[in-house]
Amino acid sequence: MLIVIGGLPGTGKTTLARLLAARVGAVHLRIDTIEQAIVRSGLARHPVGPAGYVIGYALADEHLRQGLSVIAESVNPLVVTRDSWRSIGVRAAVPVAEVEVVCSDPDEHRNRVTTRSTDIPDLPLPDWQQVLDRDYEPWNREHIVIDTAGQDPRQSLAALLRRLDHTLRMPGGPGPEAASGV
Repeated sequence: MLIVIGGLPGTGKTTLARLLAARVGAVHLRIDTIEQAIVRSGLARHPVGPAGYVIGYALADEHLRQGLSVIAESVNPLVVTRDSWRSIGVRAAVPVAEVEVVCSDPDEHRNRVTTRSTDIPDLPLPDWQQVLDRDYEPWNREHIVIDTAGQDPRQSLAALLRRLDHTLRMPGGPGPEAASGV
């Protein structure tokens, strides 16, 4: 299966994606890791544009065709990126679940953004104003929404697992079309 996790910086995407990948035995593709590797190579500077996503799509396709489940995690701010992830899963004929991670408490979200650190060397983190100003298009189809406000990561993971179980068991079976929404 392909589980696409998106959301603004500081909502808990990476933490949730890592926990989910460990729980279900999936490959975790993190666009931040890919983009920073491109920058370290000397081929680009931040922002790298679509290159990180294009590489992510190719890796997801490769892993899915090998029979591995993939959790693709990124801000995923544009409809075109969400559509591209979805088309990878459809082409590989695997169930696709789309997840948006939010933090509905602005004070908690701001605190997360301003106090977090990164585990990717030299990755520049956005400040709170950059998060607020970020281009982030609304989702244009049904998807799973996980609100991490006031929850610890285990609680958010439990909520996500419940929603994924429901989504992937929808009437009609867990085909790529049936499993794409809630």
